[in-house]
Amino acid sequence: MELRHLRYFVAVAEELHFGRAAERLHMAQPPLSQQIKQLEAELGFALFERTTRQVALTPAGERYLERTRAVLLAVDQAGAEAKRVSTGEVGRVALGFIGSATYSLLPELARGLRDSFADIEFDFKGEMLTPDQEAALRDGSIDVAILRTPVTDGALEVEVVRRESLVVALPVGHRLAEQESVRVKELKGEPFISYPSEHRSVLHDAVQALCRRAGFRPRKVAQVAETSTMVVFVAAGLGVAVLPESVTALSLPGVAFRPVADRVTVDLAIGWHPERLTPAAELVVDHLRAVFGEREG
Repeated sequence: MELRHLRYFVAVAEELHFGRAAERLHMAQPPLSQQIKQLEAELGFALFERTTRQVALTPAGERYLERTRAVLLAVDQAGAEAKRVSTGEVGRVALGFIGSATYSLLPELARGLRDSFADIEFDFKGEMLTPDQEAALRDGSIDVAILRTPVTDGALEVEVVRRESLVVALPVGHRLAEQESVRVKELKGEPFISYPSEHRSVLHDAVQALCRRAGFRPRKVAQVAETSTMVVFVAAGLGVAVLPESVTALSLPGVAFRPVADRVTVDLAIGWHPERLTPAAELVVDHLRAVFGEREG
């Protein structure tokens, strides 16, 4: 038995006329009659009562029609759902965010994605360092990343979507907090709170390079992986931190953010593994491109 036999049966059952059913199915009447006879033979009972003047469903045929319609509806729904999966309208996408983007971008992007893709299940992972995101993209634990460049893994696709200025996070009452902006050289001798050096943090390396150009090496008092913890440590008066401007979205009593006067920026990018990009993840990447494009515009 094939699905076409069921469709033939439904057409005859609804028309109760082999000629009209054949026209509806765009086929000749004799082959249609033969297919229905084959179906009845396979089932072992009659579906129709035939006379020279009319065609009627048998009681068994009426019940079979009810079940057949349900089967064909389920098949059609399965095909429609599979098609939506193939085009990315249905699926699951895991996104990883660097620390500063966790607070400035994640809430808005999460709302926009859920509104735009109601049938995609999202898993948002915040406070990820770029090296950890690279590893997660490779092993498939995340599908798309909002990260910092440079990225060391040449197998990943990366698109820069924004350039951010840097700010200095200072304890309220700090001598430099009274200024409108801070030059990096003014931080010489200050205790620094930074991202871990052993994790190859992009921001850690960028801050180290800035300080070297200003003629000093930063005095580290703490290294932490979470941006929120860094800001808490600053609020506690343990030191200062140089961070992307987007971290100012993390409002915390006891912290003053001041722009870095030196003209320097860090890149924010979308990253993914091309061999692991599902249709749903591809839709998300396109959505993020559009969102950041509107922001830049």
